[in-house]
Amino acid sequence: MSVTAAKGFTAAGVPAGLKSTGAPDVAVVVNTGPSRAAAAVYTSNRCKANPVLWSEEAIKGGSAVAVAINSGGANCYTGPEGFATTHQTAEVVAEALGAGAIDVQVCSTGLIGLLNDRDALLSGVRSAVAGLSADGGHAAATAIMTTDTVAKEAVAQGDGWTIGGMAKGAGMLAPALATMLVVITTDADIDSATADTALRAATAQSFDRLDSDGCQSTNDTVLLMASGASGVTPDAAAFTDALTTVCKDLAMQLLADAEGADHEIAIEVVNAATVDDALEVGRSVARSNLFKCAIFGKDPNWGRILASVGTTQAAFDPADLDVALNGVWVCRNSGPGESPDAIDLAERAVSVTIDLKSGSATGTIWTNDLTQAYVHENSAYSS
Repeated sequence: MSVTAAKGFTAAGVPAGLKSTGAPDVAVVVNTGPSRAAAAVYTSNRCKANPVLWSEEAIKGGSAVAVAINSGGANCYTGPEGFATTHQTAEVVAEALGAGAIDVQVCSTGLIGLLNDRDALLSGVRSAVAGLSADGGHAAATAIMTTDTVAKEAVAQGDGWTIGGMAKGAGMLAPALATMLVVITTDADIDSATADTALRAATAQSFDRLDSDGCQSTNDTVLLMASGASGVTPDAAAFTDALTTVCKDLAMQLLADAEGADHEIAIEVVNAATVDDALEVGRSVARSNLFKCAIFGKDPNWGRILASVGTTQAAFDPADLDVALNGVWVCRNSGPGESPDAIDLAERAVSVTIDLKSGSATGTIWTNDLTQAYVHENSAYSS
């Protein structure tokens, strides 16, 4: 049930004709209350899509009654007409719900520079609002898919309260956030400040550590809405832990569906001077096309890893680094270790461990390999 698993939420997903395939492409999720607390994080890309520009302002009041999402077109760099489409989307939802447009978040995903058919989009929004249901979570999760092959949904249960979420994303997965639209709902009775603090902590441990292809989107949005319908106010730490669990679950689903990927790679950096150092090193390796191609070719080429580590500003001794692939320490003290012949890269899951020997901090970045299928999909994306 994803976003409708928590009490106080309805959702719908419908086809509006924005996708040439006729697949569902408009979703609406509504918070029926009694509380309307909300928080969100958005892309840090300076080039932002119209829905992000709208939603960043709308969330400043700390509340949201609904979110309207379309796939099939990102509504980014579409000029004043594009922004007007975003505004009218919010107006249509607000009018139907008896709310103000400022209480409606708007998200879009798809090709940049494509001006969505406004009449079709607004007709789809009206249809979605008319079809809202407490069982509509999966339909909404399906409608926001673009190059995704499966809908992404997750649920976590607390002591008398629930968190549910849906996400889309399969390419352009890189911090901050990723080409992702994520809607998370909870019936916990929390205020917007608590929601904001918890969401930022959860995304820092999940979506911000997902680095599939090093390409940052213009449309990223992760929205948390709280209905308070359970009547239970959880401990802040317990709520943050549960929210982080949902975010990590969705992040791993995004990674598993990364365009063309054959391997999912966890890059753990241990014994770093700081967490920031660990993440910088992990991200550098994750963004190495040479490393990613090696994994695709099932080649345990640990030299690619050391070369990437050396491009960072992290604290370490270049002459004293250890590296393991799938638990085999192929590099010891920056030289050959165990035989790479012992490494089996046939399975989809791959682990990389890098020991910086400079402290006690640890950090993990998740990425995937670089395949011909990824190149094909993205070279043909707009055609």
